[in-house]
Amino acid sequence: MKIQYKMMLKTPPPSLKRFLQRTFSLDLFRGLKITLVELFTPSTIVTIQYPLEKIPLSPRYRAVHSLMRLLESGNERCIGCGLCEKICVSNCIKIDTNYGSDGRRSIESYSINFGRCVYCGLCAEVCPELAIVLGKRYENASEQRAHFKLKDDLLTPIDLALNGKIDEYSGYGSLSPNADNNIKPTPLSS
Repeated sequence: MKIQYKMMLKTPPPSLKRFLQRTFSLDLFRGLKITLVELFTPSTIVTIQYPLEKIPLSPRYRAVHSLMRLLESGNERCIGCGLCEKICVSNCIKIDTNYGSDGRRSIESYSINFGRCVYCGLCAEVCPELAIVLGKRYENASEQRAHFKLKDDLLTPIDLALNGKIDEYSGYGSLSPNADNNIKPTPLSS
């Protein structure tokens, strides 16, 4: 027994051997050399100065909802059908409608709770009038939650719509630019 114990003391454990090899084989200094070279070589700046510059967004990016207006008259596109409310998986859209004196449906209130919204885009896909689209506004910060759920905040300003300063929306949930070319004639169209 004493002979085996003396033999064990003569051979260093493998972890100690590995530690000594790594320390004295200059691996540490090789790593420091790479770090210093990268530190002092000029490189391109990849920092974006956020308030002044914004990153380009993908056309399929789904952000805060927008309610669109008709370009000709400036009226709201939403007809109050309620399809967006019915298809919403997180139950964040609430619409209150009423029938007016002319027999047409009018919208009393339209709200989206962005605290519950999962930005799936189903509401934009199901809208028959292209009234609701997922816009490019991704800054969703405010001091109060109520700022991002009211219809007035979502609706496109009327002065922009009447002056022609907004174009037809080309993002997620809208028609593609070549939608007219994709329409196939029906047998009864001739």
